[in-house]
Amino acid sequence: MQIEEVTRLEADLDNFDPQVRRRALLRLVELSRRHDLLPREPRPIVNLHVHTFFSYNAYGYSPSKFAWLARKHGLAVAGVVDFDVLDALAEFTEAGRLLELKTCVSVESRVFVPEFADRVINSPGEPGIAYHMGVGFTTAELGGFAAAYLAGMRRTAEQRNRELVQRVNLYMRPVELDYERDVLPLTPGGNATERHICEAYVRKAEELFPDPAAREAFWRSKLGECPAERDKLQALLRAKTMKRGGVGYVQPGKGSFPVMAEMNRFVLESGAIPTLAWLDGTSEGERCIEELLQVAMATGVAAINIIPDRNFTPGVKDQKLQNLHDVIALAERYGLPVIVGTEMNAPGNKFVDSFDAAELKPFVPVFLKGAYIAYAHSVLQRQSGFGYLSAWARRNFDSVAAKNAFYERVGRELSPAREGVLANLPPETTPDSILARIK
Repeated sequence: MQIEEVTRLEADLDNFDPQVRRRALLRLVELSRRHDLLPREPRPIVNLHVHTFFSYNAYGYSPSKFAWLARKHGLAVAGVVDFDVLDALAEFTEAGRLLELKTCVSVESRVFVPEFADRVINSPGEPGIAYHMGVGFTTAELGGFAAAYLAGMRRTAEQRNRELVQRVNLYMRPVELDYERDVLPLTPGGNATERHICEAYVRKAEELFPDPAAREAFWRSKLGECPAERDKLQALLRAKTMKRGGVGYVQPGKGSFPVMAEMNRFVLESGAIPTLAWLDGTSEGERCIEELLQVAMATGVAAINIIPDRNFTPGVKDQKLQNLHDVIALAERYGLPVIVGTEMNAPGNKFVDSFDAAELKPFVPVFLKGAYIAYAHSVLQRQSGFGYLSAWARRNFDSVAAKNAFYERVGRELSPAREGVLANLPPETTPDSILARIK
């Protein structure tokens, strides 16, 4: 085996052509079995919140690439999440099957929370607006309200982007974008984000101002400065033109985003778990986290998502860390699985959180439990419709604690190679019989 071949195949995993990606993955699986390239046992680490290149990954990772790297790193469970689309679902699920990796697929969007209309939640400077999630989707082949809602998320995001580009173009002249020609080619599924738009502006400036001095002068005239690092330039561009106070920014109001209850309905009808996204506990809205949680749970929220790396500084005991302790304690009190990950949609995001850091070590069992529950839900929902919030689960568990213990055990003990033993189970199947099947 040549190291060069593995390197080339890993690069091919990020190709926009799905056939190229699949061929590369199949060859890597073959090589890994022949040459023992992958760890035999997983480590007690998970990342269930990674954006793929279907909604912007800072490193260009496709669903297959993240699955391969997750397996190489020894993640016990891995999960992807994309903004407004489920484009990664089929590929990531299949990659997990081929690699014998426990997987979970989620979606993220923004919603309006009427009860918090005058309080900032987790979208800075935007009262009442919240990033929100659904965890554990098992199919993108939806019907009825769920299908219409999913299509609407994609359509609304595209319209918002097109209008943003129109506004920013007026300011950035002569560097102006054509959405079809300059932005859409940067994403494989046509689901562009603000980060894709920033990359397109940087590329267009390089095209129009090939001379570095002239290009620097242009950026200074528009942004006030010109960072040498590409990622910092894009971040500055986004902050100055697309975020609050920027020339392209429009303050969202009532009607700009669907209400949280509507997204929760979409997630539930899709067989997934409505999930509250928590930032850091410092906003006015998140300082009232229990009130927010009760509002969310009233329309279906049954889990909470946290980005641990944002919430502590190694060696420092500060308010951020205390807020992390408080929100995890609250989640445990309500029996909410805690879903964690690093996002990877900005340069510098870690591949996996520092689970061995002193500040995170106490929470590792909680993080693992949430990941195992999400995986078990995904398998049981996909194979037999016995997901975490299913009618089957309601019939068979008289407490959240008992339900969590069951799904955690299934997620921990079930190997991906044996997921098929849970297929087409009859409605009268008992939790004990499922546990017996997976041994």
